[in-house]
Amino acid sequence: MPRTVIFDFDGTLALGEGPLDAYVRCVDEVARVAGFVEAAAVERARMVAEPGLYRDAYHAVATAADYLGIGSDAMSAGYLASRELLATDAAPIEPAPGLGDFLRRLREHADLVLVTNAPETRIPEALVALGADGVFSRIVCSARKPVGLAAAIDEALARGPVLSVGDIDEFDLAPARERGAATALVGAAASTGAHQVTFAEERLELLYPAIEAWAAGTASIGSVPSGTAHP
Repeated sequence: MPRTVIFDFDGTLALGEGPLDAYVRCVDEVARVAGFVEAAAVERARMVAEPGLYRDAYHAVATAADYLGIGSDAMSAGYLASRELLATDAAPIEPAPGLGDFLRRLREHADLVLVTNAPETRIPEALVALGADGVFSRIVCSARKPVGLAAAIDEALARGPVLSVGDIDEFDLAPARERGAATALVGAAASTGAHQVTFAEERLELLYPAIEAWAAGTASIGSVPSGTAHP
């Protein structure tokens, strides 16, 4: 049966602070509320100092905005404006080392799908910048995860085993785990969430061997860096 590996985008494939910095700048330009940039920096620092406090840095920035009474309309407008800058000098991104080669090896064994809550804006350009263009058989944007991911997993499971890879358990992995699919957690949360996933490492490149072994059908418990839920 064909295997499917589903990847998240921001924080999983697209790394670096560029998109978040652009988000803060754009919200600041739209909202024009004194102290927002400073408050956002404080909450981002708290996220690093207190693992688990926020889902991700976007959550931290949104919390800072909420403290200052910045409404959802301004946040949405700022976010959409920031995505127009994705993968430019104003919002640079970077891949994990060797990402493009890894994905091209992986697609020899599995169907690769990208599922992201981000809009389609500049996703094609971003994939080129990451060396990941042309590797995904399907790209789902504005997915409204976790619900949108659940639908993609159900469809893939009808064909064969599924592995979901992401940096936010609630959005990227929980729907897969609930359906008996394999999961790979990357990013800062990997140090605390390894007990409930199949694979976990802070850096995606450290999971390349395990993910490739899973896709080839040769993964075993002994090959799992951390986490043991599903071989």
